[in-house]
Amino acid sequence: MFPYIIRRLLIAIPVLLGVTVFSFLIVNLAPGNPVEMFVNPDISQADIELKKEALGLNDPIYVQYFRWLGNLVQGDFGFSYSTYEPVLSMVAQRIGPTLLLMGTALIVAYLFAIPIGVLSATRQYSWLDYLSTSASFLGISIPHFFLGLGFIYIFAVQLHVLPTGGMNTLGSDEGFADTFKHLILPALVLAAGIAGRMVRYVRSSMLDILGQDYLRTARSKGLREFFVINKHAFRNALIPIITVIGIDVSVLIGGAVVTEQIFQWPGLGQLTIQSIGSRDYPTLMAINFLAAIAVLTSNLLADIFYSVADPRIKYD
Repeated sequence: MFPYIIRRLLIAIPVLLGVTVFSFLIVNLAPGNPVEMFVNPDISQADIELKKEALGLNDPIYVQYFRWLGNLVQGDFGFSYSTYEPVLSMVAQRIGPTLLLMGTALIVAYLFAIPIGVLSATRQYSWLDYLSTSASFLGISIPHFFLGLGFIYIFAVQLHVLPTGGMNTLGSDEGFADTFKHLILPALVLAAGIAGRMVRYVRSSMLDILGQDYLRTARSKGLREFFVINKHAFRNALIPIITVIGIDVSVLIGGAVVTEQIFQWPGLGQLTIQSIGSRDYPTLMAINFLAAIAVLTSNLLADIFYSVADPRIKYD
């Protein structure tokens, strides 16, 4: 296993380089540039040109890329073009709220989706199966922004039971309880799509397993149905489920960008939107780089869990 992990980490290096090249091209070739943000009657064209020269924006794009890459190798993500703060410091402040939101959404989604998916498969064509299937399609289909605005209207505007956004109430001393109230709605919005997709995969995977001969053999030996399902069937259905969990990280990152903006959650998603608006290239590159690392790490962990779920899988 250890040599396999080392190989995967070595393979990840050119993949990360490819991601940075692609991201740098997309970010820098987009219309507009950071200096446009400085345009106002008090700044002359000469000052703007000096600013572009100071930021290195007049250099060829490959020179800019290798300068950024050289700084990255030294652990320097550069300075924000809009706030002049170190990008690493800005990302460090925002990553905690994003991890809290994404972690809560994943836990909530899997706690509900996996048992419901198993029950839906074991009770195929029952009212529970039809209800869970309809709910999962609804969760998959409804856009995050629409669901988020709907939740705000119902729970914040009409019922007044939850806040409309933010991470804490100004002047509140409730601590975690206050943060928890602010976390409920954005976490449910993110969890809805993940749970819907997971229910479908768990149900489908379990249906493939439930017809296998070894389960009939287990039942014929008098093994209780609870153990047949949870000990034999569910474990063998885990491989495709683990694959989906690995994919969910990338989906979650994309969903967090929209959800954090709707609920004004002070995480990396909201910082991404702000950076796009201000053409803050260094911050955007840092967020893209960290997102790529998160996706590669989740896929590596999924491969490792394959062998845990099924000992027949060996990595030489």
